Amino acid sequence: MIGNLLMPELAELIRQRDFNGLKEILCAFPAPDIAEIFVDLKPDDEAVLLRLLPRELAAEVFEYLPLDDQEKLLHAFGGEQVAQILNDIAPDDRTALLQELPAAATQKLLNLLTPGERKIATELLGYPRNSIGRRMTPRYVAIQQNWTVAEVLAELRRQEHKRDTINQLYVTDSKGRLVDYVRLRNLVVVPPQTSVLELLENQQIFLRATDDQETAVAAFKKYDVTMLPVVDSNEVLVGVVTVDDVLDVAEREATEDIQKLGGVAALEASYLKTGIFEMVQKRAPWLAVLFIGEMFTSVAMQNYGGEIQEVVVLAFFVPLILSSGGNSGSQATSLIIRAMALQDVLLKDWWQVLRRELASGFLLGCILASIGMARVFLWQYLGLAGPNGYGANYGMLSLTIGISLVCVVLWGSLVGAMLPMFLRLIRLDPAVCSAPFVATLVDVTGIVIFFNVAKHILHL
Repeated sequence: MIGNLLMPELAELIRQRDFNGLKEILCAFPAPDIAEIFVDLKPDDEAVLLRLLPRELAAEVFEYLPLDDQEKLLHAFGGEQVAQILNDIAPDDRTALLQELPAAATQKLLNLLTPGERKIATELLGYPRNSIGRRMTPRYVAIQQNWTVAEVLAELRRQEHKRDTINQLYVTDSKGRLVDYVRLRNLVVVPPQTSVLELLENQQIFLRATDDQETAVAAFKKYDVTMLPVVDSNEVLVGVVTVDDVLDVAEREATEDIQKLGGVAALEASYLKTGIFEMVQKRAPWLAVLFIGEMFTSVAMQNYGGEIQEVVVLAFFVPLILSSGGNSGSQATSLIIRAMALQDVLLKDWWQVLRRELASGFLLGCILASIGMARVFLWQYLGLAGPNGYGANYGMLSLTIGISLVCVVLWGSLVGAMLPMFLRLIRLDPAVCSAPFVATLVDVTGIVIFFNVAKHILHL
């Protein structure tokens, strides 16, 4: 929004090379807003503007830029400017950038870091991909359990550069193992000679560096905190994870799940930055699988060719029946997958989910059945069903439609709810159970249900 308003003015100032004017405008905004402006610029113009900003602000703006823009800026800068940015940005943001680059480029950039920053970057990159270790920052303040408040405050003054992570101070023992934490607000209101042990929160809440990043999302939601400590296998404090990094993880995971639900493999970049061929590559496999699945629908219909010839009007209601079952299955799948992602539904809840879907699927089927049966009678009465209508047995046809809808909608709800839970049971991602996949599965079985109901009621 801000970028769109300033773009004409910035473009003109860039064209005129009015660097003082550009710097004055940009420095009036916080880093996130400046990053929003940069996204709409060409890489060369981004590089020009970033050079104008004060060093600390430039590093902060760089952290807020998308990874693609960060890579382009690194190519536009000289070695000295790249080294300055990489040394100034937060370690976790630097790790996110380096892990997306080819190995040769990553090594080249690591060589530009100072020895201290290179050690930090190498350690973070040494953790498994998508682990909490790659999201943490080692810039935290640790205090000893035998200190007094006066000693803690003196330590905070010495480590002023870590002010972003001092709202919670982590207490360690002599070997660096996490003991507990104290809140900064409690420190500043007690006498200086108060012992740290008197201010402990008595909460052992931490993450392990090798845990999956989704674990951090669940932990932040559960404990309602803005920062959590990270320990290694020996429970030695090695870093902290802040809520802004976890929000990025949550957004990415939610995006991947939504894309999978739509029958698309998760995109590596945003929609507009994904190439056409890559987009086709992501979508084609699922479409092919679904197409093959729909072939079984045709095979199923061929097996009931005799019934269709005997009562041609049945074919008119096939799309109605199948779409109702597929839609109910897609609804159930979306609800259960999201509930599982939020941990509202666990595997142990399968029986409760089954009972709920039995009840809701039956009621939904009855609602659609009443509409479908009314449709048959109404079309017959108004003469909209053709010259001969639905025939003399239109009442039985209506009953066939109604019972079929109840059965197919109930079946779709059960399949849509149980399939994601089965995938979780066998340790697969439930999100791959996409709505189109469930709809295709219900289509095939819906044909069988519909024509078997018709055979028994219409005596075909």
